[in-house]
Amino acid sequence: MSNLPRQSTHWAKARSGYFKPSEGAAIDIPPDSQTPTHLSRHSHSLSPPPPSPMAAPSAAMRKKLQRKFRLRGFTLKVDALEEAAAFLARFPDAEDEALDLLLDELDKEPLKSSILDRDAVRRVVSLLVEAEEAVDAASPSATSVQSALRVVDSFVVPRFHYDPIKKVFYEHTGRLALHGEAGDKAALYRDRYQVLLQRLARDKYFSKPAFESVMTENESCEITSIQSLVGCTGRRWIMGVISQLEERQFYLEDLTGAVPIDLANAKITSGFFVENTVIVAEGELLSSGIFQVNTCGFPPLEDRETSLSLLMGLDFFGGGVIPTEEALRLSSLENKAVNDMFVILSDVWLDSYETMEKLGVVLDGYESVEVVPSLFVLMGNFCSRPCNLAFNSFEELRLQFGKLGEMIASRTRLKEHSRFLFIPGPDDAGPSKALPRCALPKYLIEELQKHIPNAIFVSNPCRVKFYTQEIVFFRQDLLYRMRRSCLIPPTTEETSDPFEHLVATITHQSHLCPLPLTVQPIIWNYDHCLRLYPTPDMIVLADKSEQKAFKYTGITCFNPGSFANDSTFAAYRPCTKEVELSALES
Repeated sequence: MSNLPRQSTHWAKARSGYFKPSEGAAIDIPPDSQTPTHLSRHSHSLSPPPPSPMAAPSAAMRKKLQRKFRLRGFTLKVDALEEAAAFLARFPDAEDEALDLLLDELDKEPLKSSILDRDAVRRVVSLLVEAEEAVDAASPSATSVQSALRVVDSFVVPRFHYDPIKKVFYEHTGRLALHGEAGDKAALYRDRYQVLLQRLARDKYFSKPAFESVMTENESCEITSIQSLVGCTGRRWIMGVISQLEERQFYLEDLTGAVPIDLANAKITSGFFVENTVIVAEGELLSSGIFQVNTCGFPPLEDRETSLSLLMGLDFFGGGVIPTEEALRLSSLENKAVNDMFVILSDVWLDSYETMEKLGVVLDGYESVEVVPSLFVLMGNFCSRPCNLAFNSFEELRLQFGKLGEMIASRTRLKEHSRFLFIPGPDDAGPSKALPRCALPKYLIEELQKHIPNAIFVSNPCRVKFYTQEIVFFRQDLLYRMRRSCLIPPTTEETSDPFEHLVATITHQSHLCPLPLTVQPIIWNYDHCLRLYPTPDMIVLADKSEQKAFKYTGITCFNPGSFANDSTFAAYRPCTKEVELSALES
């Protein structure tokens, strides 16, 4: 088929027949495909597997294979179905990608019939396995975990706009100005709203029924535009942004208009309902022109895999689009990375003797373990006092960064085998308090870089890609400010934990900081850097509040706590997505 995706180099070479590596042959591997030296490797034969009894595939697997092959115009014999199932069994966490790749390669085969037997499928499987094993065997001892790690600064994250007519996203081209115009502020709210609206339109409860008889009026949750409320009676569902257009009077705004709302008796779902959040409200328009809200909540979430399948080929996260076959291979490597671990510390006060002493204890502890952590994430604030206009100790802070570099360099194993990522806090030195914040100034970190040349300094927030896993790091005292800005006291029906309410808010809003711009300024043209769409695998919400971890709809979220105040930090194992909340004994 002419519209099939182009295969990566090593698959294509294996398929064409001229790529036949001899045993022990050296093969060039892209830097981002390298594997940690300490990971165990499994040896497999490069020759096709001999005919042997196989475990019969499940009924669900049989149906899935038959349906997929039928869509491509193939019919499977029983032995061919078993061969395809055995190939998919190699990739338990990436079956769909493996199946798509197998079908792509079969499309290129000069087959005599559309009815496939075991030999036809085995021939393609053998080529794919041979290419995979050749790549895996190429550098088992010369690779590093550093190449599996990609750090994405907020200021290089691509920006996308949604076209509601064509119902597609398109990438913004051209330069983004730091100091925007009035239209850029309006675009900020419009883009946030449209991302959530297009997501809601796919939800089965809010999409328009295909036939009027499918749902009664009481069962239908179809969204009504605010402009269309005029003259309507009865219960209606609307979606809009909470805004305060007049003093002490809140409105709900969408792209067509605004309506004053009464939330006094509204029943709400979990989360913090603050100005600027997008909500879905059910109620009716009173004769006074006020929309009486009966129930309201945030737009429903969409499964990460569903979002990714609809955004195929678009790089929302940053760091580049990974082809299907490459994602399949990286997923396999990720599952083998059982020894990799990230250590996250927040509020590392360099001017505090007690904090630096505790940091030394943590570094000594990890220096002595059998396999050192792959990554240390040190997050601000890096000073116990705010680095504002009254701060006049920048030279001293620069020297303290140098002492931190000496401390790390004295731990030889950590210096050689771990990476160190530095993320500024809300009170650290920088051009402004607006988000996203740029990396720490070069003047402050020069002394540290002399000792740790490969240290990474990035923006706040920042994004990290570990193989296929997407992780977002954000350092902001968000919980206190969200609670203070609440328009309605949070419900306690589902949970009374403020951190769980915070996680529900940012994930449903698909935004790290849905506070009013008067409370937390945001650079208008870079608001997209704070989006959480599609939802990442993990979100680190570093805050000075109590240490917490919470898994919400498959997304791992945690706060490592304040290292300077509480001696708390966290360790994360990306292979299992497990969080270990830790603390030093006092």
